[in-house]
Amino acid sequence: MVAAFPLAKLGTLVIKQVSKPLANAIKERAKQSYFFRTYLCMPPAQFYHWCEVRTRMWVMNLGHTGQVPKLNEAMAIDLGANMLGEGIILGIATGVLVYEYNRSSNKEEAREAAQHERLRQLESRLEDLRFTTEQQDTRLRELTRQLAGVGLEAALQEATGRVRGS
Repeated sequence: MVAAFPLAKLGTLVIKQVSKPLANAIKERAKQSYFFRTYLCMPPAQFYHWCEVRTRMWVMNLGHTGQVPKLNEAMAIDLGANMLGEGIILGIATGVLVYEYNRSSNKEEAREAAQHERLRQLESRLEDLRFTTEQQDTRLRELTRQLAGVGLEAALQEATGRVRGS
């Protein structure tokens, strides 16, 4: 388990390094495209800025500011593109985690199914052994009864032979 933590850190680093160029390419595309810039970058950036200013004012106990000034277009595009890039990295990392969780769950289910099958086979074998034991017990009683019957006949013949011989 000690080696698992460094492997997790390494896995996280690999995911981040692989997804970062993809996120940067999408950020650049978002900055250049009117649709991305207007509808995907700026609105979340303005909302984030509004929430951040409100939260800071509340934490510093400075009271309410009426209207939060909007970011200028360049800052909003940069902030929105960075948020989009970080969202992509988060999405990829989440996807990998979900995949690993599902893989681990399937592996555990297969292990449990194999264990259940082995238990079922053991129970079946135990039932076969019980049946064999009952058969052998029945045969043993029958042989004992036959042996007792032969012993009685021999004793009877010996007793009748003595009676005749006397």
